[in-house]
This record gives sequence, structure tokens and C-alpha cells, in this order.
Amino acid sequence: MSALAMLDYASVAVFALTGALAASRAQLDLVGFAFIACLTAVGGGTLRDLLLDRNPLFWIAQPSYIALAACAALLVFFTAHLFESRYRLLLWLDSIALAVAVPAGVSLALSQGQPAPIVMIMGMITGTFGGLMRDVVCNEVPLVLKQGELYVTAAFAGSAAAVLAQWLDLSTPISLMICAGTTWALRAGSMQFGWQLPVYKSRPPKQ
Repeated sequence: MSALAMLDYASVAVFALTGALAASRAQLDLVGFAFIACLTAVGGGTLRDLLLDRNPLFWIAQPSYIALAACAALLVFFTAHLFESRYRLLLWLDSIALAVAVPAGVSLALSQGQPAPIVMIMGMITGTFGGLMRDVVCNEVPLVLKQGELYVTAAFAGSAAAVLAQWLDLSTPISLMICAGTTWALRAGSMQFGWQLPVYKSRPPKQ
């Protein structure tokens, strides 16, 4: 199994868990769980593949990705009630999924010989759009837009770290590990320690 396939499988599994947890918070039925889990699991990768003209899409070429997401939904459907704070669990699982999905996007772009800006954009898209779709469909404020959250920033920094590592002539596996570590460290630091970028605050106009 290739490194890209391993990253895609890991990303699908963890993002599917977050989608199912969001479905549990919305009190959906089993079909709703599976739908949200699959949407979250393959959303970012689908957009990545479409933009990079990858044919067929990764989950069409290998339907086992959808089966994995559905199994994750089934697991959460019967176990979500065991967790005291499903939202907190969702946040931490989402941070792990982000740290896996961003390198998956970076890996595919690098394998196609894409220039640095496209590599970084593909990393961000793969990492963020599945969760964005999940939150919009479940009528939640998207994590990527929450004030003060390092989310897209973490994805961008991770992608940029991979590009820098490649420029320094490090191997692709090492570059992807640096990408994952940077992404997760920033996202986890934002949740645990309140790391954030400056937020725009409007001022009343001068008279």
C-alpha cells in the first residue's frame, strides 16, 4: 500500500468518526450517521482530486473508503452515549484527522510535481473541507471559521513546512511527518493553550 493510500485511509477513518459524533449531537438516525460520516470522510479528498484532475476519484477507484466510513458511523452510533463530552472528543479527533489529511493532500500534489503554492493549497483543501461540510450540514458554526481558532492556519503552516522540507532536500516521508507534526501541534496548541492569531476588531468611525 502506498503512503498516499495509507494517509487517505487514516484520514477517512478519523474524519468519519468526527462526522458520526456530529450526527450524534444532532440526534440523527443510523442512515444520517452514515451520510454525515461519509460526507466528512471524503469531502476534502474529493475536492482535492477534482482540482488535480485525478480520475477516478480516490473513493470511486477504491469503494473500501466508503465502507470504512460507514463502519466508523456504525461504531459511533452504538458507543457515542458512553462519552461524557462528545464535542470535546470531536474536537480532538478532528485535530488528528486534520494532521493526517493535510499530508495526504500534500503527498498527492508532490507526486504530480505541482509547484509549491498548489501543494500548500491542496494540503489545506484536503484537511479542511470535509469538516467544513460536516459542520454546515449539521447546522454548526464551522470550526474553520470560529474566532481565534488556529485551523486553516494550522493546515497552511503544515503544508508550508512540507514544502520547506522538500526545498531542503529532505525525503518525502520525512517531509510528510514534519507536515503532520506542525499541523497537529498548532491545532492542539490552539485548543489547549488558546493560541490564536490577532482578530480584527472594528472601531467606530471618527466624527
